[in-house]
Amino acid sequence: MLRNLERLDLLIAHYVSGSLPEPAHVLVGSHLEMQASAAKLAGLMEGLAGEILQMTPPVALSARERRLAEIFASAAPAEPPARIFAKSGFPAPLRAYAGTDLADIRWKTKLPGLRHHVIERSKDVETSLLWVRPGRALPQHGHQGLELTLVLDGEFRDHRGNFGKGDISIADETLDHRPIAGKREPCLCFSVLFAPIALSGSTLRLFGDLIGL
Repeated sequence: MLRNLERLDLLIAHYVSGSLPEPAHVLVGSHLEMQASAAKLAGLMEGLAGEILQMTPPVALSARERRLAEIFASAAPAEPPARIFAKSGFPAPLRAYAGTDLADIRWKTKLPGLRHHVIERSKDVETSLLWVRPGRALPQHGHQGLELTLVLDGEFRDHRGNFGKGDISIADETLDHRPIAGKREPCLCFSVLFAPIALSGSTLRLFGDLIGL
């Protein structure tokens, strides 16, 4: 768990610097909205970044007048249609990214006791929402690249420890695990997957997890 927390600090630092891909930026932004301690850390990092920027010698902008004229002559970007959510089930960054709210999600059954909803899928990334029934184990698997998982509600555990509401699990090629949802309530997660996963573990356990035993 300590390694996950160390990686999380680094992830927040990349968020503050603006260097994360959009799906990861949305996930971390949602985490900061859900956990005040993380938001405080991000604020401290932003303050340090501002101090460093103030100490950096200014660089002259070439063709300043021409660039300003081009900016002022350009048309303003179109505003997307606003949608009002009286009581949202999602943090604001995720709600804007998904374009809908929790109550309107059209779930699809992936396995018994496991539902999902794909938000975005491309050759580079897949983002989705996962709903797991209480006590259900996901099939043991390893990772061929980075996967970020934000717990939106409920909890899950693996050999690293417990991940509760607002926590982020960071998985890469070094992690092989079998996540299990908490027994008291369903576990709802937002997943950002940058590479496929690979099923692992014994055939008997894998079969049981696939059918939800």
